[in-house]
Order: sequence, then C-alpha cells, then structure tokens
Amino acid sequence: MENNTPADKKKEMAEEIVEPAQETKTKEETTAEEITEKEITEKEEVSETLNIEELKQQYAEQTKRSDEYYQRLIRMQADFENYRRRVGKEKEELLKFAAEDLIVKLLPVLDNFERALAAPKEDNQNTSKFKEGIEMIYRQFIDILIKEGLSIIPAIGQQFDPVNHEVILQEETKEQPDNTIIEELRRGYCFKGKVIRPAWVKVARSGTS
Repeated sequence: MENNTPADKKKEMAEEIVEPAQETKTKEETTAEEITEKEITEKEEVSETLNIEELKQQYAEQTKRSDEYYQRLIRMQADFENYRRRVGKEKEELLKFAAEDLIVKLLPVLDNFERALAAPKEDNQNTSKFKEGIEMIYRQFIDILIKEGLSIIPAIGQQFDPVNHEVILQEETKEQPDNTIIEELRRGYCFKGKVIRPAWVKVARSGTS
C-alpha cells in the first residue's frame, strides 16, 4: 500500500480539477463550432434564396421585355402590310386612270365630230362621201376610246341623276314624267366606271306647283 504525501494528494486533486475543466473547454469549443457552422449554413440558405428571387425577378423582366419587343414587331409588320397594300392600291389606281387626262382632252374633238355628223344633209355626192368618211373616222375614234375604258352615259328617256347628269334647261310638259330627260345637249362620259364628264340635259317639268 502506497503512502501518499500531502504533496501527492494536492497534485492528484489538481489533476482531477484540470480534467473536468479541459472537458468543459472541449464541449464549449464544439458547441461554438456547431453554432458557427449553423450560422454559415443559414447564411448560405438565405443567400441562395436571395439569388433565386433575383433570378426570378430578372426572368420576369426579360419576359416582359421580350413580350414588348414581340408586340412591337407585330405592330411594325401590320403597319408595313397596310403600307404595302396602300401603295399597291395607289399604283393600281394610277395605272387604271393614267389615260384619263388624255381622254378628257380628246372629248372636245369627239364633240366636233358629232356636230359635223349632225349637220343638215345636202343632195351633193361629194358631201355624201365626205360625210361617210367622217362617220368612219368617228366610229374608229369612238371604238378606240371605248376599248380604253370610255363609256357613254345614257341620257334621253332616263330619269335625272345628279351624279351622271347636269340640268341645263327645263321644259314644262305633260307628255313626260317629272325629271325625265327629254333632250341631250352634250354627251356625258364615264372612264372605267368613273364619271369624268356629266351629260348636259334638258328635263321635263310638269308645270304644276
């Protein structure tokens, strides 16, 4: 049996006190490390959450911007299509009525032909041949104009139409209904369905107020 001196007992007691202190220190360090790791993990999770939210926001912004660009493109395509149609229609109208000015300028010539043909007949062989020649030229001339799109506006016996006719004279009569055209003073013409010169006409009036 060993005999412990007072010094040995004090040493043993000191060792016993140191060991629990070391254990306590080790536990505190472990707890601190665990807390630090937890905080880091939480921070990482928060950071990841923030990154996801930022990505969602950026995606939403990009989607909105893409939709705006798409809508703008659709409007631009629609505007271009309308412009193309308008230009095509204007070009078609230009080609369709390109000869209108020429036709209008030739109408007085046509009038003179008609006046010459309406002149009183004379019993003269040369005059008769001249008249036949004029008639042939007139037919050729009017045929060319008709092929180009000219058409004569009907007048005598028709009801007055302000679009196609222009009243120059009125005559009281009971033989014709009111506003019936009884005489054509100057022929009217349409060019491809468009009135380029209304007919000058005399219309009937009933004479009753």
